[in-house]
Amino acid sequence: MIVNNISLCYHNKLILAPMVRVGTLPMRLLALDYGADIVYCEELIDLKMLQCKRVVNEVLSTVDFVAPDDRVVFRTCEREQSRVVFQMGTSDAERALAVARLVENDVAGIDVNMGCPKEYSTKGGMGAALLSDPDKIEKILSTLVKGTCRPVTCKIRILPSLEDTLNLVKRIERTGIAAIAVHGRKREERPQHPVSCEIIKAIAETLSIPVIANGGSHDHIQGFLDIEDFRQATAASSVMVARAAMWNPSIFLKEGPRPLEEVMQKYIRYAVQYDNHYTNTKYCLCQMLREQLESPQGRLLHAAQSSREICEAFGLGAFYEETTRELDTRRAKLLARSPEEPAEDTSGVIKMAVKFDRRAYSPQITPKMCLLEWCRREKLAQPVYETVQRPLDRLFCSVVTVAEQKYQSTLWDKSKKLAEQAAAIVCLRSQGLPEGRLGEESPSLHKRKREAPDQDPGNFRAQEPARPGELCKKPFVALASGKESPLEGW
Repeated sequence: MIVNNISLCYHNKLILAPMVRVGTLPMRLLALDYGADIVYCEELIDLKMLQCKRVVNEVLSTVDFVAPDDRVVFRTCEREQSRVVFQMGTSDAERALAVARLVENDVAGIDVNMGCPKEYSTKGGMGAALLSDPDKIEKILSTLVKGTCRPVTCKIRILPSLEDTLNLVKRIERTGIAAIAVHGRKREERPQHPVSCEIIKAIAETLSIPVIANGGSHDHIQGFLDIEDFRQATAASSVMVARAAMWNPSIFLKEGPRPLEEVMQKYIRYAVQYDNHYTNTKYCLCQMLREQLESPQGRLLHAAQSSREICEAFGLGAFYEETTRELDTRRAKLLARSPEEPAEDTSGVIKMAVKFDRRAYSPQITPKMCLLEWCRREKLAQPVYETVQRPLDRLFCSVVTVAEQKYQSTLWDKSKKLAEQAAAIVCLRSQGLPEGRLGEESPSLHKRKREAPDQDPGNFRAQEPARPGELCKKPFVALASGKESPLEGW
């Protein structure tokens, strides 16, 4: 992904609004195909983003921001880089800036949600809750404008009085933001309430920065020509479309909307090509089908429990098989090109090609338990596991240190726990120690109290405090000395 040096313009633009669960990559690309000039991602919370690691996904040709639980929180690609705006939910200026700096080279703009009235946003002082704290609004926006290289915007709702609304937007303009989006309803109002075009117009006539009108889907926007009518009614520079675009993203087409079947098939193709989670794909398709959910196709969609089944419901089964084969082939080529071993010097690490197969071990005994028990008997410090994840295929590899000696399996595994068990096996076998396999005798372990069913059998931290210098149990860890793990980056 190249560094983004394009400055985003907000004059006379058609914009896909930020929508929770809707504004993911497939929908954004579809909206661009159908004529949208700018697309916003769904609101993403600052605290969640700050836990993420930026990963270049060579298989999908995307940039992914991946949470510690391996879930992709935000995915983008070069095609939308100059036109995607990252919207965050935040109530803290420093956190907001940290998120902006995390994503700024992969997006065209940064937006702060100050209009969402839903509890998940307002309960943390975010969204529409910010409207009652102008000082905090000013601090967040000023910090972002000064601290990021991307244009900064915000999206608000109108206040109970016109005077209060105008005073707020003038204060917001003075922070130096590039544009402001205005949803023409009050915090407590919902789509069935009429949108206040007059107040949006008053804001547009008061400010010198572009005003983006939003909230017209219910009363005003049924087709492409209605978008321009809404813009003129509000005197806004641009129009942001939410639900009307969710129902049919081809509303941005000057020639008129395309048939829904065609639109949904195109959406599904993007969803498969970019490995969108099937539950999100299913949700967006349900929003498009609306009253057709009880049709035969709607019932097939409702019953689908995978991307393959969604594709089959829409006659795209062959496309799914072909695309997944292509992705698998691409993944295999990249893996073949990548060394299986870490590139850094790992001399002194004892290695074996082993994996942990739970079926080969006693129900209540694992290699990690055996290794920990042996260390206790020998009065050694308890084992320290350094586990990393390879971005390309998201497999794990672990190195365990016992008595200053490192042990590692050369086989990467599908979970952190399995990788740690494999590292423990390498240590135990190199020492000629029992590892808990069926048929082995390990009397001291058999006498231990049975762990709770939901407890990791190799984790004794619940029974005893962590020793000084012990590493925290996280998917990505660093050495206690502060140096990077020899596997970091793979």
